[in-house]
Amino acid sequence: MLLEVTSPSDEQLAAEAAREGSDGLAFQTLVERYRQRVWRICYRLMGNEQDAQDAAQEVFVRLFFQRGRFAGRSKFSTWVHGIALRVCLTMRRGRGRRQRHETAAGDATWAERPNTSAPAPGLELDLYQMLDTLDEEDRALLILKYAEGYTFEELGQMFDMTTSACKMRVMRAREKLQQRFPGERV
Repeated sequence: MLLEVTSPSDEQLAAEAAREGSDGLAFQTLVERYRQRVWRICYRLMGNEQDAQDAAQEVFVRLFFQRGRFAGRSKFSTWVHGIALRVCLTMRRGRGRRQRHETAAGDATWAERPNTSAPAPGLELDLYQMLDTLDEEDRALLILKYAEGYTFEELGQMFDMTTSACKMRVMRAREKLQQRFPGERV
């Protein structure tokens, strides 16, 4: 007789982790399952390895403290990636404010620098430089849609908006890029 062994679903592990008093086996299994995916999302949203490490660590800390809040209204992966999205957006906004403050306080000649939002003719554009011209949420929407392959429904759940609103935001973000970089295929 052959015994079929199946591993529990993410949603089953999440329910078990919520019942566990600390970081028990179910929570550890979820962390192991999501470690690489969360880091990849954080890296794409943060833009460098150190910030991605910091963000991923914060995601798992929040996941630990919020493990009882998963209500099953979406897939567990969508819920975790929504936490990663919010952590990264918060960290990027904080980093942007800090960098603007440091630049304004420490460099009186910042206004004399040339505008670097568009490259000189003939220079290749880096996709992440193009995306950095967008606001944080539009940038994150495009990265999660086209680099991570999320559906509009999943993005709507992560960003707390309807599917049609999500489609519209993605379309408008792409239009902004096309206007800012007219010679590029966006």
